[in-house]
Order: sequence, then structure tokens, then C-alpha cells
Amino acid sequence: MRLLKSWYEERFGTELLSFLWHKQVPRHRHTIWYYLGGMTLFLFSVQVVTGILLLLYYRPSPGEAFESVQFIMTKVQFGWLIRGIHSWSANLLIFTAMLHMFSAFFLKSYRQPRELTWVTGCALFFLFLGFGFSGYLLPWNELAFFATKVGTQMMAAVPLIGKWLLTFFRGGEEVTGATLTRFFGFHVAIFPLLTTAVLGAHLFLVQYFGMSVPPSVERGQPDKPVPTYAFIPNFLLRDVMGWYIALGVLAALAAIFPWELGVKADPFAPTPAGIKPEWYFLFLFQTLKLIPGRVVFIEGEQFGVLAFGLGALLWMIVPFLDRKQEGPLRRLPAVAGAVIVAYILVMTLWAWRS
Repeated sequence: MRLLKSWYEERFGTELLSFLWHKQVPRHRHTIWYYLGGMTLFLFSVQVVTGILLLLYYRPSPGEAFESVQFIMTKVQFGWLIRGIHSWSANLLIFTAMLHMFSAFFLKSYRQPRELTWVTGCALFFLFLGFGFSGYLLPWNELAFFATKVGTQMMAAVPLIGKWLLTFFRGGEEVTGATLTRFFGFHVAIFPLLTTAVLGAHLFLVQYFGMSVPPSVERGQPDKPVPTYAFIPNFLLRDVMGWYIALGVLAALAAIFPWELGVKADPFAPTPAGIKPEWYFLFLFQTLKLIPGRVVFIEGEQFGVLAFGLGALLWMIVPFLDRKQEGPLRRLPAVAGAVIVAYILVMTLWAWRS
């Protein structure tokens, strides 16, 4: 490490990355939640690497997509393992990103001056959902085809521009080869480009403003500073240990529970019973099923889409709404967050069991 540092400083000086060598991480009872950000970044890196490997053999057309994935899983050496790791890491990525987002919310890490850190983090989470939704169709199997058909149909409920959104994302009125081509473009070009920009901004803001200290810790010791320890090597080494464990878990999941391919999609077949989206969309799916056909003067599906859209907007601007750091209302955001978490869990389990 010392030789590497010396080699770097001889060529680039000490200014560019000097902040990393002097960066300190707060040490308190909630420090463990800080590692979720690094874990999410690691899983995203796994997605990039395995995605590039799969891209070498994948063919984005209705006549070849399913067969190319089948070829990867049966003929390419360790292809089944790479696809399994890619699929499992996609789900774990969204799971850790969700945990990271909610932990940051409950620890009030969005407080001034970290408002933009929160906004970029939420934008990253929504982009990860976009990755999951667009990548789901690429194997062109029966489950993915009809789940995409149901998912894109919800876009039609968006007021004014719903019809245009449906046609734009499907590439026509129905889910066809044009839809597969567009989803492939989103998955390997547009979303990676947007994610790279937003992720760069998010990491810069995290490094610039540092890691926040929860208000409860600040109130607990108002007269003395919170203890810290060095980011390099103390925090980074613990982060790397977590990455090794995550890689082992991914390999075990891919080996013990291989990701099934299913049967090839038949666009002319009737929609099978019990088609559901991926687990991270189940709460939305179940809610829309429960909304009546008409709410006041709005169609039920439109009402649900508008409500979730407004909720996502309010979630992103929480730092600008929560200004009550003291007083009886300071616990209101935490209560609202607990209600949201409980709602997501209940609706997800309900949809999964039904």
C-alpha cells in the first residue's frame, strides 16, 4: 500500500485524492448502516461485469433472444453461473439499495447540507428499478413477456401522456420485437449512461459532505465530538470484507438455486393465470388491484398511478419538507416512514401469497 501510494504521488501529486487519506468516518451504534452504500456499489459493479460477459453472446431479437440465453446456459463455459450471478445480484442490488435508502431516511442523513445527496440517491434507486424492469424482458420467456405486457399497460393510466408512453416504450400498440429492442437499448445504453452520471454525482457529494451523524447520537453527547476512525484503511477494509461475503453468497445462490429460463414466449398465447411482476413491484401491483374502478371522477388505475407518482416526488423532496429538527413534530417523518415500510411489506406479502 505504501509503495502504491508513493508511486501515485510521484506522478499525480497529493492533491487529487488526498481527501481519501484524511477522510474520517463517525463511529457510533449506527455505523453499521454506512456499509450498505458500499455494498450497493459493489453489487452494481457485479452487474456491470456480468452484464458485459452476457452481452458477448446475447442477441436482442424475438427469434434469437431466448435461444441465445439458452446457448449461454448450456454451451458457454460457466455461462449458467454468470447468468445466475447476474440475476441474483440484480435482486440483491435493489434490496440493498432499498435498505440503504430507508436507513438514510430514518437516520435523517438527508439533513442540510446533504439534500442533493438524498435526491441523487433516490434517483439511483429509481434507475435500478428501471434496470430490473427492462432486463426482465430480455430472455424473451413466457413469464417475462406477459409480466412486461401487464407492467407497460399501467403506463396507459398516466393522464394526458399515457397513450404516448405506452406506444413509446412498447414500440407500438402491443409487446413485440420492437419492445424487446427498445428495452435492450434502455438496459445496456440509456440506463447505464444515466446511472454513471447520477452515481458520479452521488459519490462526489458523499465524499464532499462526509457521512452524517444521526440526530439521536448528536443529542446523546452534545458536549463532545463523535468519535471517528480513518476511512483508509479501517472502514475500507471492513467494506471489502463485506464484498467478499456478498460474492460468496451470490455464487452460492447461483449454484444452489440456478436461475430458470422457462419456456419461450408465444405472443399469440393467452395470458397465463397468476402472472405477477418481480417482488419489488408487488406492492404497487397489489394496490392497483384493490383500487375500485372509479375514485370520485378519476378512473381507479389512473388514481393509483397518480398517487404513486406524487408519493415518489414527495419522497425525493423530503429534505426540503422536513425542517422540524426540534419540537413534538420532529418524529413525524419517522412515523410516516414506518407506515410506508409496513405498507410495502404487507402489500408485498399479500400479493405473493394470493
